[in-house]
Amino acid sequence: MREYLLTLCITAAVTYLLTGPVRKFAIVAGAMPEIRARDVHREPTPRLGGIAMFFGLCAGLLVADHLTNLNEVFTKSNEPRALLSGAALIWLIGVLDDKFEIDALIKLGGQMIAAGVMVVQGLTILWLPIPGVGNVALTQWQGTLLTVALVVITINAVNFVDGLDGLAAGMVCIAAAAFFLYSYRIWYSYGIEAAAPATLFAAILMGMCLGFLPHNMHPARIFMGDSGSMLIGLVLAAGAISITGQLDPDALNLYVGSEKAAVHATVPVYIPLLLPLTIIAVPAADLVLAIVRRTWRGQSPFAADRGHLHHRLLEIGHSHSRAVLIMYFWSALIAFGALAYSVNSASMWIVLSVVFLSAIGLILLLLPRFTPRAPRWAERFVPPRYRRPAAAPALSAAAGGADGTCDGHETEERSTPVAAGVASVNGATAMGDRSRLRGTLR
Repeated sequence: MREYLLTLCITAAVTYLLTGPVRKFAIVAGAMPEIRARDVHREPTPRLGGIAMFFGLCAGLLVADHLTNLNEVFTKSNEPRALLSGAALIWLIGVLDDKFEIDALIKLGGQMIAAGVMVVQGLTILWLPIPGVGNVALTQWQGTLLTVALVVITINAVNFVDGLDGLAAGMVCIAAAAFFLYSYRIWYSYGIEAAAPATLFAAILMGMCLGFLPHNMHPARIFMGDSGSMLIGLVLAAGAISITGQLDPDALNLYVGSEKAAVHATVPVYIPLLLPLTIIAVPAADLVLAIVRRTWRGQSPFAADRGHLHHRLLEIGHSHSRAVLIMYFWSALIAFGALAYSVNSASMWIVLSVVFLSAIGLILLLLPRFTPRAPRWAERFVPPRYRRPAAAPALSAAAGGADGTCDGHETEERSTPVAAGVASVNGATAMGDRSRLRGTLR
């Protein structure tokens, strides 16, 4: 566990330290597109944050290769090299898209090629545990097609959900945390070495997201862009493919008897294995809804719009930060709920807890304008928006006259205009005048 934590910390530190210089490079390189109609941010913000995340990935793999226990992952498996090859290709395509806005079909082709590169190097689905049927071996073509489909779906699901500051990185970090706990349990508790690569991928993915989040939280100073969203989507899919297609269910030795009976009896254990369908259920649902919505209107499935789940949260009245936290909540509930159910499917408390938390999530979803107020003694410890408004001072007779009316002097605050070209909170005006588009959504 200590070596995994060290790898995570090194990845997060490298990503965090490189994001600042990458932001300056993005500004100089002109990777600051104009605000579009579907965008939520109000000022041009640099992209290319995926550059820092990719070098964080490289640093994590390099450190793990020199650690005693994790070095066996590189000597006994070719999966880390397959991941690095596919990640480098998809990252390069994302960088070009962040700078030059390449066509969606070209990106789709690049995603399929990156998945094919990983398949050629051994990172592929070999068999599937199907409840009630048993351990079904796949042919080479079946495994290739299923692997490519899973990679493409995961990449685009993460890319679609990348619409608010800190949303994609936070949701993927939550998914990676649940995935890490499950794969580490398989590797450590059952002694199955085939789960070690997936555990390493999850730890590195958490480090990439945690290192980038401080720069990407609202108001974001830099966006990860397609170079980052497609990269973390591919890493997440690679971990799911590694443990789903390479792990033999009979190696768990949980039940005796036939292979068919073992798989059927251990259905809850395989729920987290069917990643990313559980741990990124929210992005996957958003992806499906977007495709249905756009094709129903006669548009291309890749045509951008402002009908995503996070856009709808903003439209019903949620603030930017609250919309992100709601998406975090549902992602964590689904991911860790599936994880808990896989550990002990017979416990009724797990089901009741999931139902109770779901009810809380629905209440928060339906109360967009409810703002909790902290008690007076705790106001100094909370942000200003949670403090009680101060009582307005009474107008004196001397200031307002005998009848209490004002004598012509305005007492309300006047906002000071910001000069064009002055850097704002997120430094997005470093390249020119501040954009005054308000109320737009992306």
